[in-house]
Amino acid sequence: MKWTLIIAAAAPVILATPVLAQSDPPAMQMPWPTTPPQTQAPAETGDQDADRLQMDHGAMDHSQMDHSQTGHGAAADDAVGNEPPPAAPTDHAAERFYTADEMAAARGQLQREHGGAIVSNLMVDMAELQLGDDETAFHWEGEGWIGGDINRFVFKTEGEANEDDVESAEVQALYSRAIGPYFDLQAGVRYDIEPRPNRVYAVLGFEGVAPYWFETTGALFVSDEGEVSARLEGSYDARLTQRLILQPRGEINFSADDIPELEVGAGVTDVELGLRLRYDITRNFAPYVGVSYETKLGDTADYASAAGEDESDMRFVFGVRVRL
Repeated sequence: MKWTLIIAAAAPVILATPVLAQSDPPAMQMPWPTTPPQTQAPAETGDQDADRLQMDHGAMDHSQMDHSQTGHGAAADDAVGNEPPPAAPTDHAAERFYTADEMAAARGQLQREHGGAIVSNLMVDMAELQLGDDETAFHWEGEGWIGGDINRFVFKTEGEANEDDVESAEVQALYSRAIGPYFDLQAGVRYDIEPRPNRVYAVLGFEGVAPYWFETTGALFVSDEGEVSARLEGSYDARLTQRLILQPRGEINFSADDIPELEVGAGVTDVELGLRLRYDITRNFAPYVGVSYETKLGDTADYASAAGEDESDMRFVFGVRVRL
């Protein structure tokens, strides 16, 4: 019992002796450095924490460092020079790959095929029989042109013939120039084959489409005898369907001079009104029927009465409109 108590009391001393006999840990044996080691601070925010993370470059030995691997010398190789700037890009990317002569030839070809081409048209607007109370007459109006979008040569003709003779016939040769999207200015000459005595006129006029798609034509005529006259025409295509068109039409003539040999008086000489219904079998061929009313006015009506002619006349017409 006595020995048991002695061993139990001595056990803590015996167990603690090897621990006390151990040497200090390695960290305890190392001398303290003159410069405290840099420790990595935990990630924090704020200006004060950023200052704590900055390195003291003054205490570092740069002689042993290879700065060629850091890329600090690249700025010297990429220095901004004094060369002139490159030419500004143009709207035509093809000019980067083709010469000026090749581009000029290509543009010329494009202009000829799209807008610069020479085109033509021939239209017989009216070729009709007019059935009146006393006689049957044949009336025609036609126009043709050749040229481009701006400049054209225009040929016009119209007239009327009865069963016995040609009452009136004229031809015009005109230079036409576009003065806007919808109108052309025309100038040239007109020659009256009938009636006689024949007349040659200088012509200055216009032709185009007025607002609301009214087709209008106007011309001023000065004859080789110094006589001045004018003409104004208008028509409108009212499309009842895509192929059925109702066309009201009007024409009025003026004269500044009294011309007894041509049975024309000064002022408004005559007015013609018509209404025609046509059917476009194709865009190039369209028969029609309608009515036409013509009346002479003023001194021109007096000349007609003196010659035994009617001052006014209503006629039923049927004919065809052809584009050649």
